[in-house]
Amino acid sequence: MTEKKKMLIRIGSLRHGGAEKVLVTFLKNLPENKYEIDLLLNLYSGKYLSEVPGWVNILYLNKGEMITTNRIQDIPRKMYRIIYQNLLKRFPQLLYNGKLKGKKYDIEFAAIHGMRDEILNSPLKNSKKIVWIHNDLSEVKGYTNDEIRKFFSFDSIMVISEKIKATFLNLAQNEAEKQKVEKIYNPLDTEEILTKAEKPVLKYNFDSTAPTFISVGTVFPQKGFDRLLKVHKKLINEGFKHKILIVGDGYDFENIKKLKSELDVDDTSTMLGFTDNPYPYFKHSDFYILSSRYEGFPTVLFEAITLKKKIIATEVSGVKEMLNGGDIGLIVENSEEGIYQGMKKALENPEGFNKYSENLKEYTMPFSLQNSVDSIMKIIDAL
Repeated sequence: MTEKKKMLIRIGSLRHGGAEKVLVTFLKNLPENKYEIDLLLNLYSGKYLSEVPGWVNILYLNKGEMITTNRIQDIPRKMYRIIYQNLLKRFPQLLYNGKLKGKKYDIEFAAIHGMRDEILNSPLKNSKKIVWIHNDLSEVKGYTNDEIRKFFSFDSIMVISEKIKATFLNLAQNEAEKQKVEKIYNPLDTEEILTKAEKPVLKYNFDSTAPTFISVGTVFPQKGFDRLLKVHKKLINEGFKHKILIVGDGYDFENIKKLKSELDVDDTSTMLGFTDNPYPYFKHSDFYILSSRYEGFPTVLFEAITLKKKIIATEVSGVKEMLNGGDIGLIVENSEEGIYQGMKKALENPEGFNKYSENLKEYTMPFSLQNSVDSIMKIIDAL
């Protein structure tokens, strides 16, 4: 019997984001007899905690939910977390000797780009180091070319779209660096999506007289829900009857909710908040709309494709790949005007979307759950 590879995986928490879901799906499909895994969370919270397989050892720096407000009573706890986590980041030896009990790992794995420094500053010089990049960093504030180049200190850089791969290959300074960059499709479970979509809709009444545009995601500026609501208002003013349904939670939730009221569209747009199962809402909506300012490889489009939705998406990283160059969904300019034109097209001429529906019937995903998991295992095993 070969000895199990010891692996440390780091991520902020297991809250409801694409990268978190993908990581847990990956762990659920790993063979238990090959790896010994410690999953270290900065914050022990999130809906995906319960889905982590029992054989994965979960460790954490702090417990409790994420503190997104600045209420007076929350500030001491928030400050404590920040100071404690920064201390361990600055003096990693404290973490490795304490919480991790001096354990030696074969592999150290940053499951998101935000864990770069934590893994690269590890006192374990002999471990192989992997990072999983889910965002187009050239679009993320603060990531200059010099900052992005720091990722080449990893032994392997897993990226999730052609656009992110191109960003890294353009910055690589030699063949050895280029060899580190591998595109891996996100492991996602189609069967689970289809099964969950059959469940009843619990918290929303669909209106048969007005088409519903659904958008699902963590509520923060990247997702462009502010743009979506402004376009919605403009179209309502122009006499186009329709509804907007936003599913998700995040630190910008209250701001977007406030904007919804300021725009006076509370009657025609709904912010559902977080739900364990968004798929029945997908299923019953008329259009899926992605209004993002930037992405890596929008997992949510994979879900919309699986459920054969009529899709409108801004042209961000991963969209052309996912929508087969525009064969199975409408790709619009990444702007408020682009979103407006796309939604107007859907409302003025819904039949124009039938060609996408036809193409979707014939379409098979270029990747499967098992392929993705096998590809990641191959990288881990080769290190």
